[in-house]
Amino acid sequence: MAHQGQTQGAAIYLVLGLLLGGGAAAQAAELALTGVAEDSELYATLRGGSLLAEQTDQDEDAEPATPQELVAAAQADYGRLLALLYDNGYFGPTLKITLDGVDASAIPAVQPPRRIDRAVITVDPGPKFRFGLTRIAPVAPETELPDGFATGETASLGVLKETVSTGISGWRAVGHAKAELAEQDLTAKHRERLIDADLRLAPGPKLRFGALTVTGNEDVRTQRLLEIAGLPEGEVFSPEELDLATERLRRTGAFDAVALIEADRIGPNNTLPITAQITEAPKRRLGFGAELSSLEGLTLSTFWLHRNLLGGAERLRLSAEIEGIGGNSGGEDYTLSARFERPATFNEDTNFYALATLEQLDEVNYFSRQLDLEAGIERIANENRTYSAGLGLRVAETEDAFGTNNYTLLTLPLGAEFDYRDKELDATEGYYIDASIMPFVAVSGSASGLRTYFDARYYRTFGTERPVTLAFRGQLGSVAGPDLSEAPADYLFYSGGGGSVRGQPYQSLGVDLASGDTVGGRSFAGVSAEARVKLTEKIGVVGFADAGYIGSEEFYDGSGTWHSGAGLGLRYATGIGPIRLDVAVPTSGPEVDEDFQVYIGIGQAF
Repeated sequence: MAHQGQTQGAAIYLVLGLLLGGGAAAQAAELALTGVAEDSELYATLRGGSLLAEQTDQDEDAEPATPQELVAAAQADYGRLLALLYDNGYFGPTLKITLDGVDASAIPAVQPPRRIDRAVITVDPGPKFRFGLTRIAPVAPETELPDGFATGETASLGVLKETVSTGISGWRAVGHAKAELAEQDLTAKHRERLIDADLRLAPGPKLRFGALTVTGNEDVRTQRLLEIAGLPEGEVFSPEELDLATERLRRTGAFDAVALIEADRIGPNNTLPITAQITEAPKRRLGFGAELSSLEGLTLSTFWLHRNLLGGAERLRLSAEIEGIGGNSGGEDYTLSARFERPATFNEDTNFYALATLEQLDEVNYFSRQLDLEAGIERIANENRTYSAGLGLRVAETEDAFGTNNYTLLTLPLGAEFDYRDKELDATEGYYIDASIMPFVAVSGSASGLRTYFDARYYRTFGTERPVTLAFRGQLGSVAGPDLSEAPADYLFYSGGGGSVRGQPYQSLGVDLASGDTVGGRSFAGVSAEARVKLTEKIGVVGFADAGYIGSEEFYDGSGTWHSGAGLGLRYATGIGPIRLDVAVPTSGPEVDEDFQVYIGIGQAF
């Protein structure tokens, strides 16, 4: 009986061990690629394009590929590797793939072996071919063919496809929408190891845009869809205009899907009819948000959005926010706002907007309540450049070291945005400029003047294995016209905190008065620099330094005060942007009580 109990106990432990992963780990299969020198570029290309290599080169912690997965990968590799060889100029290769000595093509995918230990890819690339005669005609003016399509270059199948595509695109760009490859003559000269390529294009007639037909719309009026798309009926066909019309419809936010499809047949008088197939998005949306910050405390927000208010893809957004609950950046801030937008007003690239905002700000050095009413236009010059102009009315009551001020202003906000970054939340190349100029006329309680703000950012990345991105930012601000004591308190500038100088407390730098109180400055300057090092696909580290300046003068003259901070940060990449953790200390400027500041957020600091 004792012996039986011990056997049952051993069996139980064995089962538990297997369930908990205590049994022998499955052994990953090994892969050998032979016939090509391991230090060659071709070896790296073939291994990098092999599904079998992808299955066998997994991390130690990853689950080994199953025999069925290995068989499927090996059989798919025949086509993939042959395509890579052709693309590199090898048009007479032999290829064999074995799994434990058995040809992979002979193994039934539905009945794989129980175990596969070794895979071998054997390649005999054969001679490398180069282009001999190369010709493509006719070609549209100013068409730039690929450099690889030339005598003496590697006879790449990919280059041939790119050459044909470039030639057709060149004709389409000048109105020949139905351009196509009419004939191709490829001759292999095996003794000379040359490929002669003679390609003939058929441009077809020059076409003009025909009528735009809309399908799929239910609530958005067809006439408004035509106005928003702005497709120039009667003008010469242009792929850029087609893409632009598609983008105009998409950026309204009223549609889940938009596709502009060219007709298969040419219409009367060499016109090309276009069909817009759309799927409308749900008209209404309700959202909530919550954020927690060690500095600003808890922020609660909500919004209600209507995407098609009047049947013309108009947007109405109502939102509310409470910020600073339990924070250290003053008191609690309250905002209620409504914004209406009408696309394609005046023309297809100019939108109309109207907004109303009721706001209370309880900041460190001032308190304000204000009502803003504004209407204006937004001009979208292209996907990178936007301009705006508006006319507004501001009624406000502010309290700061100078006392209480009630004022009414007429404003003329003007803005320009240039966004040439590769990614908004994690830029590695490009630049960004945001400039605003706002003349204001005092109806009561202040003096007329001009508020300006300029923000410029530049990004450059070096290296590939562990890339380093250098990021720079410069900011300038000014309030000209009213004296410091008469200027609207919420128009003045402060420095310190995550948006300006990390390491310095929030809005810690202003203009110190003789009374010992602090108010905002009429001039502001800020500079920041970061070195972002990517350690792995997900993890990066950042070193940064910030500096800020506040002066009582209208424009920077150096008579004010600078302060600075520096620190280190950690980044973890996510699908929406990197999670940011920065720790910074003050390095110069007025003495502060805190030794360091911590900042957490989504996206890079700038």
